[in-house]
Amino acid sequence: MKKAGPIPFIVLGLAIALIACNRQQPSAEGALTSAEARAIAKDAYIYGFPMAANYATMYKQAIDTTSKDYRAPFNKLTSAKSVATPDDKFVVTPNSDTPYSYLWMDLRAEPLVVKVPKIEPNRYYTGQMIDLYTYNFAYLGTRAYGNDGGTFLIAGPGWNGGKPAGVKDVIRSETQFAYLLFRTQFFGPADLAKVNKIQSGYTAQTLSSFLKQPAPAPAAALNWPTPADIAAAPSPGIFPTVNFLFQFCPPNPSESALLARFAKINVGPGQTFDINKFSPEIQQAINDGIKDSQSDLDTVMKKINTDQLSSGEMFGTRDFLKGNYLYRYAGAKLGLYGNSKQDALYFGYFIDADHQPLDASKSSYELQFAKGDLPSNKAFWSLTMYDGKTQLLVANPLKRYLLNSTTLKSYKYGADGSLTLYVSHANPGPSKQSNWLPAPDGPFYSILRVYLPGDAVLDGTWKKPQMQPVPKT
Repeated sequence: MKKAGPIPFIVLGLAIALIACNRQQPSAEGALTSAEARAIAKDAYIYGFPMAANYATMYKQAIDTTSKDYRAPFNKLTSAKSVATPDDKFVVTPNSDTPYSYLWMDLRAEPLVVKVPKIEPNRYYTGQMIDLYTYNFAYLGTRAYGNDGGTFLIAGPGWNGGKPAGVKDVIRSETQFAYLLFRTQFFGPADLAKVNKIQSGYTAQTLSSFLKQPAPAPAAALNWPTPADIAAAPSPGIFPTVNFLFQFCPPNPSESALLARFAKINVGPGQTFDINKFSPEIQQAINDGIKDSQSDLDTVMKKINTDQLSSGEMFGTRDFLKGNYLYRYAGAKLGLYGNSKQDALYFGYFIDADHQPLDASKSSYELQFAKGDLPSNKAFWSLTMYDGKTQLLVANPLKRYLLNSTTLKSYKYGADGSLTLYVSHANPGPSKQSNWLPAPDGPFYSILRVYLPGDAVLDGTWKKPQMQPVPKT
């Protein structure tokens, strides 16, 4: 994947002028019509939701020390000592293949220097970097740099220094806060000690500490707002959070007109959003516009369910997504922090072969791969189960949350070499249990992840098999 180049810290006078001129004071709504407010609110919600969802994770992992999901303060790297379980609720649709390592970066005062150890060549790992917009702006890891390790400098938008000696590469974030999420491949329980040793080799320090120089003045302390409830029904409650985050996101020139439009309902850099200060008609229009976002999401889901759209189109750099804020929104709703397609592709199972929603209280299911038709990859694949209501892993007696390619030898195969996976709430019996993926007693969905996908998966030649319903008897 081509690494993101330096992003200039430019604030165009024209952009500021456009935003200032278009700020709509609630006390003087002027020519803003209900129809216009409704359309703007829908687009602003689709644009802003990923930012609000990202902030909610940052808040509970790096700010709120009372949260059970708290990991570490900013600029301190920490690691989970095992794969995710149903007790992990830090993000929807977590994977349970690769123990996570986390680093929330505050790049306002100075860059960070991250070191990665040398890792054996057959083990996949990735260091995904996500900015405040949720763009995957760069990567460390097997695909991006190989497994030989190295030292990397990660800088915010205001830093203009050069590459220090001993640093393999300088990577720049478009925003002043960013997330580095490591995933380290896990081969099974006996492998956990090795994974933990690798994780202990992921380190982070400030640039001044790396250079053994005096630290610069610290960045200003912040009054962090309580995150909006992103799990609730869509509402304008995310807009104050989005406005707060814009102070750490230098305006991108490509969005000048868009932010000027959002400013008409007081969303954007320097804006203060208070729904109660609009007239009743405009308040209703804003709420209706936000509800309209669900229709746009439903359209995306139809494309996903008919295999017209893959995860590869929802996650990536700003340049890759080319202003498709709807796809970015769908990605954040379905699986925040999804990888760019070169590192992983995600195939969702939300409906069965008869186009009915998956529900293990009504049916059992079979997923059959013909001989030689497992997804091609340079790392591994996995099929993971999620509760349809919570979007989290599903507790079950076997503590089995996925089936994957690292355990292929444990499965039973058909006489023709095919592999059938059984998806159901009830145990299908001893002869099928090795191939059983336990489901909740109700709605569910599954994600087939393919890490370092092969050419046939990347170019769409390979097609996922359908989830075949088997009525309960």
